[in-house]
Amino acid sequence: MLKRHNQLRNTFLRILDLLTALAAWELAYLLRFYWIDWPAAIEIPSHQEYLKAALLAAVITLLIFSLSGVYRLQHSLRLRVEGWLVVRGATGVFILTLVAAFFYRGFSYSRIHMLYFLVCFVLMLGFTRYLMRRFMSWIHSRGAYLERVLLVGDGIQANVLVKRLKELKPLGIHLSGFISLEELPDLTQGITCLGRLEDLPHVIQQERIDQVFISLSLGEQHRLEELKDLLSEQWVDVRIVPDLGSFRTLHTDVESFAGMPLVTLVQSPMTGWNQVLKRIMDLTGGILALILFSPIMMLITVLVKITSPGPVLYRQQRMGLDGKTFYALKFRSMRQDAELQTGAVWASENDNRRTPLGVFLRRFNLDELPQLFNVLLGEMSLVGPRPERPVLIEEFKSRIPNYMLRHKVKAGITGWAQINGWRGNTSLEKRIEHDLYYIERWSVWFDLKILVLTFFKGFVDPNAY
Repeated sequence: MLKRHNQLRNTFLRILDLLTALAAWELAYLLRFYWIDWPAAIEIPSHQEYLKAALLAAVITLLIFSLSGVYRLQHSLRLRVEGWLVVRGATGVFILTLVAAFFYRGFSYSRIHMLYFLVCFVLMLGFTRYLMRRFMSWIHSRGAYLERVLLVGDGIQANVLVKRLKELKPLGIHLSGFISLEELPDLTQGITCLGRLEDLPHVIQQERIDQVFISLSLGEQHRLEELKDLLSEQWVDVRIVPDLGSFRTLHTDVESFAGMPLVTLVQSPMTGWNQVLKRIMDLTGGILALILFSPIMMLITVLVKITSPGPVLYRQQRMGLDGKTFYALKFRSMRQDAELQTGAVWASENDNRRTPLGVFLRRFNLDELPQLFNVLLGEMSLVGPRPERPVLIEEFKSRIPNYMLRHKVKAGITGWAQINGWRGNTSLEKRIEHDLYYIERWSVWFDLKILVLTFFKGFVDPNAY
């Protein structure tokens, strides 16, 4: 149901955005060379050349908007989120078009025209989306393109489902009411109880229901046979929302496997093209970072060598993707015999095992720069949960719920937890919460956001001992 609604909506939006990009480009041409013409152009350039570039801008628009999540269902439900994504996407189109024009030697395009294009594009996108929302609201108010939903169940899972279905109202999903399996219904969210289970066929006919959502608790699963009989003669789509109990889900998916419905509770987002894009970004960013930080790394190498005896680099076993271990590289910041007495423990404030230079390196996280080589080797990623030592994981995984789910992606040099201050000797529960938030919402843009924030928040941390 939702996929069908979203496919139609996205097809219409893509066509609308393509036409908007073409119109904004043309409007910018008129503004630059006819209506404003400041600073005055020596001559009016070929309109045909600008039309060719308009097609490129339109194609780039569809590409950037698709990759940045503009057309995702969850983003379209919140006006502020959709507005931000549209502005960010339009800016991306402007930058890519500007870069393409810079490298294209067959014609010189006006930079002022492109700036006009950005302004016109953002304003027109905002206007067209406003009109579309009003248009869809008008259509739904007349009963067209509307899906009437009936909920069977009134437990905790059903209450959660009601909240989700209410959020889908802008898409034409109308929750008509619910069927109760108990004498005293538990649903108290302003949803009408339309009857008991035996009234189901009558309610479907009377309310002209299109979709029936079945949400039964684990103790009510025996009612499925009765529900099957009651629905056997009805022309409605039937969907079951399983009660998963205390399972922690991560990138859930539903598919058909050998004719059977299969619900995936936990899976990594790094599959298919996502995995390819992530690896390309790691390789590109890792090489650029090595070039950028190579003078600092060479200086640290010399300072470590002359300030304390022992090797420059320290290899420490860590756990990464799917529980595979690897040796993370760091500039040595402690004495060679640092763990002979203590064993595997986290560094603490005023830790006397650190070398004088190590205090500085750990304070600014410069000791972790050699992990860029781990990134190039494919053992780590630029962005991801920080890797931990296997000996400590044995303790954490039994004490902290869902701890092992963080290993569904590669470990990273920086991450969402780290730039939010959850590193070092801080709450493990909060760290896991932020790690899982990152995995559930992963995208290339989220990675880029974390990398940018790392330069402002990731190098200096009061908890980095």
